[in-house]
Amino acid sequence: MPPNTLTGNIQEHRAFPSKILRNRRDILVYLPPGYRRFSGRPYPVLYLHDGQNVFDAATAFGGVEWGVDETAQQLIRKKLIEPLIIVAIANMGEDRIHEYAPTGGVYAQTGERKKRSRGLARQYADFLIRELKPFIDRRYRTKREAEFTGLGGSSLGGLVTLAIGLLYPEAFTRLLVMSPSIWWDDCSICRLVESIEEKPPLKIWLDTGTREPGWEKAAGLRDQLVEKGWRLHDDLHYLEIEGADHSEGAWAARVDPALRFLFPPPLPRTAKITPAKKRQDLIKRALARAKLFY
Repeated sequence: MPPNTLTGNIQEHRAFPSKILRNRRDILVYLPPGYRRFSGRPYPVLYLHDGQNVFDAATAFGGVEWGVDETAQQLIRKKLIEPLIIVAIANMGEDRIHEYAPTGGVYAQTGERKKRSRGLARQYADFLIRELKPFIDRRYRTKREAEFTGLGGSSLGGLVTLAIGLLYPEAFTRLLVMSPSIWWDDCSICRLVESIEEKPPLKIWLDTGTREPGWEKAAGLRDQLVEKGWRLHDDLHYLEIEGADHSEGAWAARVDPALRFLFPPPLPRTAKITPAKKRQDLIKRALARAKLFY
């Protein structure tokens, strides 16, 4: 087993109970440099699924972690992102596919026998909104409003992130959607996007690697979001990574730019932003992204 690789101030909440889901899971909470529990500023919060893979190689799938703690530490110290609290929510093993599935789709088939998910994404969202988030808000110095609260994951975790964001924008508005399982239940997430009548105020990072099965579907999802009113490089960032596969290592490599997009450093309070200055800032950010990825 790989050694523990936790970095920074990380609090552990073992066997956190859920009455809604009738289970217990481990929760890890990363606190930014300079955090003080009883005094000082409140912080935005990012909740991440598959928490075993987020901070620690000792618990990560295949021994490969996302390194979110190390990446956040560096970006915060360099003032490249806003200091934030990051909550890693462990998955429940065999129940993962049920909790992360927005619909009751088929996930395996042997002969004529089909295994179908229970589609517990709404119950999982209730757990996040009614049980976990209130606990985090009571225990830590958080900015509780939805505009400061993010949600993220990869694969099925990316799928459930986008679904929960679309269904509950009053709780989460900054979405980290890596390599989402768009194929699930004949693209049920596409049907959910299509059903939107009024665009919610979501800021979305969406990506895929070109060595992932069915990766081309991500561009179609991007186009759907644009048709619904999201603007590329404004409240929607879409990225195709040449040669990237569907793995923890691939997602770890995208944590840095994703955090920069979703949690940019706040502007000085005295700064007056003119239209020309805003355009210059957008151009600078686009050039910076180009240097990062190409």
